[in-house]
Amino acid sequence: MKAKTNLTMLCDFYELTMANGYFQTGLKDRICYFDVFYRSVPDKAGFALCAGLAQVVDYIQNLRFDEEDLEYLRSKNCFSEEFLSYLAEFRFTGDIWAVPEGTPVFPNEPIMIVRAPAIQAQFIETFVLLSLNHQSLIATKSNRIVRAAEGRPVAEFGSRRAQGADGALLGARASYIAGCGATACTMADQWYGSPATGTMAHSWVQMFPDEYTAFKTYCEMYPNNATLLVDTYNVLKSGVPNAIRAFKEVLAPKGITKCGIRLDSGDLTYLSRRARKMLDEAGLTECKIFASNALDEYIIRDLVRQGARIDSFGVGERLITSRSSPVFGGVYKLAAIEEDDGTITPKIKISENAAKITTPHFKKVYRLFSKSTGKAEADLICVHDEQFDFTQPIELFDPDATWKRKVFTDVDAVELLIPIFKDGELVYNVPTIQASRAYCQRQVDSLWDEVKRFENPHNYYVDLSQKLWDIKHALLNSHDHG
Repeated sequence: MKAKTNLTMLCDFYELTMANGYFQTGLKDRICYFDVFYRSVPDKAGFALCAGLAQVVDYIQNLRFDEEDLEYLRSKNCFSEEFLSYLAEFRFTGDIWAVPEGTPVFPNEPIMIVRAPAIQAQFIETFVLLSLNHQSLIATKSNRIVRAAEGRPVAEFGSRRAQGADGALLGARASYIAGCGATACTMADQWYGSPATGTMAHSWVQMFPDEYTAFKTYCEMYPNNATLLVDTYNVLKSGVPNAIRAFKEVLAPKGITKCGIRLDSGDLTYLSRRARKMLDEAGLTECKIFASNALDEYIIRDLVRQGARIDSFGVGERLITSRSSPVFGGVYKLAAIEEDDGTITPKIKISENAAKITTPHFKKVYRLFSKSTGKAEADLICVHDEQFDFTQPIELFDPDATWKRKVFTDVDAVELLIPIFKDGELVYNVPTIQASRAYCQRQVDSLWDEVKRFENPHNYYVDLSQKLWDIKHALLNSHDHG
């Protein structure tokens, strides 16, 4: 089940003032090409994960102004009646290409391209960025946390610390695509299929006369899902012993060996080791130890390195807000316009800050995979109509030293951007969240470990074709002398 809402008016107001301007000056039908890309990876990581495309699809399909919207715009006294009449019939009729959700992406390469009449292409900017920026941020952070756990399941526990309801719901969705195994958010399971999980809070334990009674009652009610929170009072003196007693008295007679305890405070390495020893000595070797409490990828990595006996993790605020790097800097920039005769005229934005200079033209992106290893080696950004013989060596700049070239041979080339909308019609079969999750895992596995390092990751090769490089520098030089 997916949420269906008309979010047409969730836009920056200047999208409407520009749209009115395009309408009044006869530019409303001028075909434009916009690129969506980002400039730097959160947490200084080696790559990001793209997510949020499914919500963009829903938005485009529900894009329309109702009477209430039009009355509001009329009340602003800055829009012509002709323009408002145009909005009453407004629909998206353009084309969109995008990378599938779960794709590893790198700075300055298009992750979405929009080709549409000027008003339409400009208008969708806010929601496209909102959706891709938020979910890509949480997916990127979640995948780092999942990789730190080295195969141990990770559950997303962040709803109560998320930035609003959508932050909780869509954050849980993005985290599942990126590799988290479950979420504490019930509605995320109901709407998006990210499996919901959870057992008890400290208040459950406090509600009963004693800890043992709380544990025994829970095991009686949920014998097939008994994970007991053992740190309400004293983990080693009462929590674990009372859990062992409840498991043996309630579950063992039923032949149930699947059970668990949760640690939510204290020295997790020390406590998990001691708890594991106690559980094993009691014959509860199949009892799992679950840990939570302000975790992130670095703490989890240290716990694993220190030999903590933890089987799975619950991660909250540092995941759902990407606390250490809370902004994904995706931008939406005009790259070209289409003349009446079909000729595409490249456009460039120039800045004294070199990082903000855009790459012009209608583009496509190839990812080069080594035939021998299956690993992703480089991305090539080129003009949309360029053709390459990938059976021949491909020479690209080294991102660590722009004067140096590297030659790639024996590669398979895959186009990253696939058609999503054509003439306003959806031509993409939006995958299930489970399919996107599996795809994400395969794509992350295709990256070299050096690219996936948390500190000082290898800079993945992303280069422009010679033709695109020449076009960009010709435009830079023409504006320099303009």
